[in-house]
Amino acid sequence: MKKTTTIIKNILLFLVALLFLSPIYIIITNSFKNRQELYTNVLALPESFSFQYYSEAIQKMNFMSAIGNSLYITIVSVFFIVILSSMTAWMLARTNNRLSNIIFMTFIATMLIPFQTIMMPLMQLMGTITNDLGIPMFNTREGLIFMHIGFHSSLSVFLYHGFVKSIPRTLEEAATIDGASKFGVFWKVIFPMLKPITVTVMILNVISIWNDYLLPSLTLTDRGLRTIPLSTFYFFGEFTIQWNLAMAGLMLTIIPVVIFYALAQKHIIKGIGDGAVK
Repeated sequence: MKKTTTIIKNILLFLVALLFLSPIYIIITNSFKNRQELYTNVLALPESFSFQYYSEAIQKMNFMSAIGNSLYITIVSVFFIVILSSMTAWMLARTNNRLSNIIFMTFIATMLIPFQTIMMPLMQLMGTITNDLGIPMFNTREGLIFMHIGFHSSLSVFLYHGFVKSIPRTLEEAATIDGASKFGVFWKVIFPMLKPITVTVMILNVISIWNDYLLPSLTLTDRGLRTIPLSTFYFFGEFTIQWNLAMAGLMLTIIPVVIFYALAQKHIIKGIGDGAVK
């Protein structure tokens, strides 16, 4: 009886997996079809597998430039988020006074505010910075990186703060007695111990920043500065009638995310598990 139940569960899981993977199957198969095949049967396999539509999509959506922009913005943003958030969380966790508690609660409170409610005041503020201080915040990758750091630091500080509190203070005291400076204590003792949660923070922020469409759409206007989501949006808008090209373009945007998740999957599980144990 138990064996039969297990078999039924496995069959149900397999069917559910097929259901969730069916959109991917439709995108892949239709990205290789010509228009006649596509309108004849959406679910059928293509008569021949040619990468003609992929090469055309890469050219028309300026794919190499878009993926380069996304990589630059994501890597630089995550680097500064990890450095600044870990240092901030460490100081807040080790400074037990009313001010540090207020600052930490402010970080948590900002996580509850939807971006849509502040995007217009944000654009006005960025415009003021650009006009009055001469710092270009619009239509630059650096301006977008600056905003990403601000928006993603709250969650990162929250995650780091809980992990830092589980690290014994005696380790820092021992390093201080041995002559380590405050800076040395953090980088040589604390930061290496934050590796599990650092991996988790990096993965969460990479996925969030890479897939972000709204903020880049508000700040980037030049075609050469478009990120992957922006490039996909404009490409799909231009070629909605040519569904084979649109499907090829969608597949090109999915592939980097799938590769990243496949490489980072074990780190996601390990980071969550280590964080739970801590």
